[in-house]
Amino acid sequence: MSYLNTTHDVYKAAALQPNVGLCCTTTPVWQLPNLSIPSKMLEMNYGCGSTVHPRDLVNNPKILYVGVGGGMELLQFAYFSRQKGGVTGIDVVPEMLEAARENFTTAATENDWFDSSFVDLKQGDALNLPVADNSIDVAAQNCLFNIFKAEELEQALQEMYRVLKPHGRLVMSDPICEQPMNTTLRNDERLRALCLSGALPLQEYLNMLVKVGFGTLEVRAKRPYRILDTKNYPTATNIYIESVEVCAIKDPMPKDGPCIFTGKTAIYFGEELHFDDHNGHVLLPNQPLAVCDKTANNLKNLNRNDIFISPATYHYDGGGCC
Repeated sequence: MSYLNTTHDVYKAAALQPNVGLCCTTTPVWQLPNLSIPSKMLEMNYGCGSTVHPRDLVNNPKILYVGVGGGMELLQFAYFSRQKGGVTGIDVVPEMLEAARENFTTAATENDWFDSSFVDLKQGDALNLPVADNSIDVAAQNCLFNIFKAEELEQALQEMYRVLKPHGRLVMSDPICEQPMNTTLRNDERLRALCLSGALPLQEYLNMLVKVGFGTLEVRAKRPYRILDTKNYPTATNIYIESVEVCAIKDPMPKDGPCIFTGKTAIYFGEELHFDDHNGHVLLPNQPLAVCDKTANNLKNLNRNDIFISPATYHYDGGGCC
């Protein structure tokens, strides 16, 4: 696993000298009342989206964040979990942990609500988390797991599943790519460390989450991210990379397979007061209902001319059939 050594070196350098261009986020940074994010944290925002969603963060949750970066999302999580040790940050790179500690010292001077005891920083490996079983409400990682190859990715996901409480949430942001990549790109250790050549197709990414046992998946956002062009990368065609934000919930696996929400909606426009599929889904006339892909397919297979199923929008914000 020499590529992990390369990753360590890349992020050691990024900790010692902030690299604003290392990742290019396409999600605006959360602006919350009385939250001031130090400028160095913003410079060290090495992610491709956001894993901070207020609707996940109710009732003082215990939060785990793997791959701390400059500490920005840890600070945002602490905003919602203002308790000693409410947020645990884990990183394998000592220099990154030290940079985050320094940034939290600055954050404490800019935010009168923040206490550094809210965040517990630990050195550790995503493949062997120093965290107890069933102890975490919300786990998160941003632009880290795409670096792993298949075997390590499965192990990292299994570790997240292990530490989550029942019905706990794993919130992730990673690059994805639907185009094939040649072996030169895939085997380039630096490009993998830079979150470019490890990007998987979305369905393969979701399949990995299902494989380790998550019963409910939410695709919350899919956005343009990068182009690997023919002039600057070893590829004969331009390759389009997107970023995706996904929440995987440690729900029991349904007998008929996982509920995967990709932003599909059912609309009933018939003459009756409602349509009931007798499987837990009631459609009211002309009131869109978010449905998982499984339910969307079942409704479509009824071949009714008064139910419309929208294509996937790859944006799901809660509610709906499950």
